[in-house]
Amino acid sequence: MRLGTRGGGYAETRYGLMLGDVQDVIAAALGGNAVTTTVEGRERYTVNVRYPRDLRDDPQAIGQDVLVPPPGGGTVPLNAVASIKFARGPTTIRTENGQLVGYVFVDIRDRDLGGYVVEAQKAVAANLSVPSGYSVSWSGQFEYLERLKLVVPITLLIIFTLLFLNFRRMTETLIVMLSLPFSLIGGLWLMWALGFNLSVAIAVGFIALAGVAAETGVVMLSYLDHALTEVKARYVAEGREFTREALHEEIMIGAVDRVRPKMMTVVAIMAGLLPILWSSGTGSEVVQRIAVPMIGGMVTSTLLTLVVIPAIYALIKGAALSKAAHAPEMSEPEPHASYKA
Repeated sequence: MRLGTRGGGYAETRYGLMLGDVQDVIAAALGGNAVTTTVEGRERYTVNVRYPRDLRDDPQAIGQDVLVPPPGGGTVPLNAVASIKFARGPTTIRTENGQLVGYVFVDIRDRDLGGYVVEAQKAVAANLSVPSGYSVSWSGQFEYLERLKLVVPITLLIIFTLLFLNFRRMTETLIVMLSLPFSLIGGLWLMWALGFNLSVAIAVGFIALAGVAAETGVVMLSYLDHALTEVKARYVAEGREFTREALHEEIMIGAVDRVRPKMMTVVAIMAGLLPILWSSGTGSEVVQRIAVPMIGGMVTSTLLTLVVIPAIYALIKGAALSKAAHAPEMSEPEPHASYKA
């Protein structure tokens, strides 16, 4: 709504009103004036007085019911000295880093945020000529995706370091790290099936899934190593040679011992996350995208833990066993012949 006085710098001269007099009345009637302060214990509240909302929202009511007192006495209606109408006012003046700035807001639907921003940046760079003294910058939620390019490698490095500190051997550490992509496949499949695009919430879900998959892989390797130690000790006590058949036996023992703990872990996680997919309240869009990678990933993570890791473990340990079996034994040096003159 715009209020403009008639006649430029002065209201109509027959009323003897100055522009400031009219503006003061408008400010008091529409904006309100503080008339007193109420005291409630240790709290102080200002009491403002202004016209009711019904009068403040209707231009015709404002013009007729807001009265301006001229210096000569009496009152005149506001529409006698001002024009009242709805009009588009100036946009909000915003500054950033000491410079004027204007924002263009964009909402993304049915596609990934990062891909859209990349295409939009190329289109703006190709079709927009920025005058001297102006600059264009991009901001928004996609910046979190950019930060994940640093967070994800750091997370993987931390997982790798913790695994190495746990096993103290590079072989077992690499087994767990190389198996992580297999556990993420299920999350990608479920995300594709539900039509979800890559977002910050999806990335957070994959990071959580990688941690759970690494944890289950560590437990499986611990079971396999424990079974290997027991089987080797039994074969040594019985005076038998530890062969590939014995290796396969210990892998079966370790993997079977891991079935029940793994299934308990999967059932507990799935039971906690599946209800999230059916939720529809406030914030459900975010938590669903965090839960989807976890739910889909736990399926492939189960196959990974029970099938892939034991298979990789068998290949590596079997290769080491074959290498040890074919290594040439150290023989004692033959005595040199000596001749006595």
